Amino acid sequence: MTVALVVGVIFLFLRKLWATVIPAISVPMSLIGTFAVMSVLGYSLDNLSLMALTIAVGFVVDDAIVMIENIVRHIEEGKTPMQAALEGAGEIGFTILSISISLVAVFIPLFLMSGIVGLLFREFAVTVAVAIVVSVVVSLTLTPMMCARVLTARGDARSGLLSHALERFFDGLTAAYDRGLVVALRHRFVTLLVMISTIAATLVLFVEIPKGFFPQQDTGLIVGIAEGAQNSSPQAMKDRMQAVLAVVTKDPAVAAANAYIGPGGPTVTENDGRMFITLKPLGQRTATANQVIERLNKALQPVWGVTLYMQAAQDITIGARLSKTQYQYTLVDVDSDELDHWAPILLKKLQTSPQLTDVASDQQSTGRVMKIEVNRQLASQLGINPSIVDSILYDAFGQRVAARIYTRLNQYFVILEVQPDFQLGPNALSRIYATTSSGAEVPLSQFATTTVAPIAVNHQGQFPSVTLSFNLPPKVSIGEAVTAIE
Repeated sequence: MTVALVVGVIFLFLRKLWATVIPAISVPMSLIGTFAVMSVLGYSLDNLSLMALTIAVGFVVDDAIVMIENIVRHIEEGKTPMQAALEGAGEIGFTILSISISLVAVFIPLFLMSGIVGLLFREFAVTVAVAIVVSVVVSLTLTPMMCARVLTARGDARSGLLSHALERFFDGLTAAYDRGLVVALRHRFVTLLVMISTIAATLVLFVEIPKGFFPQQDTGLIVGIAEGAQNSSPQAMKDRMQAVLAVVTKDPAVAAANAYIGPGGPTVTENDGRMFITLKPLGQRTATANQVIERLNKALQPVWGVTLYMQAAQDITIGARLSKTQYQYTLVDVDSDELDHWAPILLKKLQTSPQLTDVASDQQSTGRVMKIEVNRQLASQLGINPSIVDSILYDAFGQRVAARIYTRLNQYFVILEVQPDFQLGPNALSRIYATTSSGAEVPLSQFATTTVAPIAVNHQGQFPSVTLSFNLPPKVSIGEAVTAIE
């Protein structure tokens, strides 16, 4: 379609059949040569490469048009097609080469981009650059050869009524341009001021205009990560997640929702859960995905003990990891204590920024940990061996196999443990006893100390890290958010 439109424009201006056929052949030949190079480089026809080829059509056809136009000019001056092709190609060849080198140089920053973004746009830039280089070869060889063979001398061509009408129209455009140029040259100071004002306005708009990367999509899916208190048990987390599901499924735009708790994917601890919210088709709902998220955030405020962070699923995401919300800012430090100190400070500061919303952190460093430290001198006086303490703890909280039941098709293990009602809570060890050599019962809580410890330590490039994630409020671009964070 793009090639057909370009060929139609060429015919409109040149009004010669063969002068139109030549670029109609040169453009596909340049694209075919680009396909060959893409195959050698291992590229495929995806959205980025197809976009690059579509853009390259304009560059490719421009080389052919410049060459044909110069050759036709010589033919109109009375030279034979062969003479016109030789002289025209000699005159314009260096111009085509220099213009093409300048075009390729524009894409050098894309060649040097690093990261995932660089990998995405490198294929785009290489495809366009290859198409330009192949176009130069075609325009300097195939195009002049076809002009010399198929174009006719000026006296052999006959113009029709349509051609005369178009010629008068283009002459009128030329005359109008000439009058405008005379006015501009007559008022040079005003023209200079207009140019300077245009440059200044461009700079101001470049600074002020919102900047983004990919446009926000509404794919009909919302993904969320639920975070409970760091001392939440699996059973408590299950109850809280069911309460969240009950609220989410009542929203009129939600078609279905499902969730799980515990480690898996982006969730690595027992106090985390993952939720997938499927929205109704766009024709059956009036709210966008972001509006549904905003509405659910308000509806979930009465649900205590858990926070659901949501983001609209995107077809293309750029990031090192899945996070609670859409955009990420990661802090990395070789000193985990220093990281634990500054990450909460930055988190609180970002939460006060109007350019950010739903600010969350993957840092979980305040979990409660029960440590058993055996006083060996006291234990020896009581006749308690440290290995006995290990055995008692494994019997109570581990999965010691007490028996095995065999059936015809399967086998089942009988697990020894304390009743679940006695396992939970900080006082669990006060209800479990060790027997001394004298037969006295001593609670394990006498050997236990409670302390704070991280329940998860995340890493970025093998170093401890904390990822702060956030969403964007309405009418706020990612460029404004980045400026606010910096």
